[in-house]
Amino acid sequence: MRMLAQLVLLALTLLLAGCGHFGAAPSLFSTASIPRLPPEASVPADPRAHEVVMFALGLVDNGYRFGGKNPDAGFDCSGMVSYVYGQAASFRLAGSAADIAQLGQPVGETGLRPGDLIFFNTLNRPRSHVGIYIGNGRFIHAPNNNGKVRTESLTRGWFATRFEEARTYFD
Repeated sequence: MRMLAQLVLLALTLLLAGCGHFGAAPSLFSTASIPRLPPEASVPADPRAHEVVMFALGLVDNGYRFGGKNPDAGFDCSGMVSYVYGQAASFRLAGSAADIAQLGQPVGETGLRPGDLIFFNTLNRPRSHVGIYIGNGRFIHAPNNNGKVRTESLTRGWFATRFEEARTYFD
C-alpha cells in the first residue's frame, strides 16, 4: 500500500511538473471583480511551499472526519491544513478555517502561489472552509462527510462560486 501511495505521489509530481507553463494562467475565479492572475512561474516560491504541496498530495484519498487532525483519524479541512503545514513546513496552524485565515497575509490579485491557503464561504459564514492551492487553478482539501481528501478546480464547479480569499504564510 505504501508503494502504491509513493507511485501515486510520483505520478502527481510529474503531472504537475508537466503542466507548468510560462503562458498566461487561466482566470481562477468567475467573479468579474477579480482580475486574471499572472503566470505562476513568474512568482518565486518559498521552498517550504513546494513541500506543503507535495506533502498534501500524498494525503489524497484519506478519509474525512469532522475534527480529524491526522491520517489515522481522518481529516476535516482545517485539520488537514494544520497537519500538512506542521509536517511539511514546521509551521504551526491551529483552530478553525476562520482562525487560520487570521494568521496569514492576504494574497493580492497577482500573488496566488502553490502552497497558499484559499478560503471559501460554504456554510453561509465567512471562511468556513479552507484548502491548499496546488497550482494550475486547482486546490486540495478535505471536503465533507461524504468525501475524502481530493483535488478540485477553482475555475468551475461548486467551490468556484464560493471562493472568498487567499492568504499566504510564507515570505
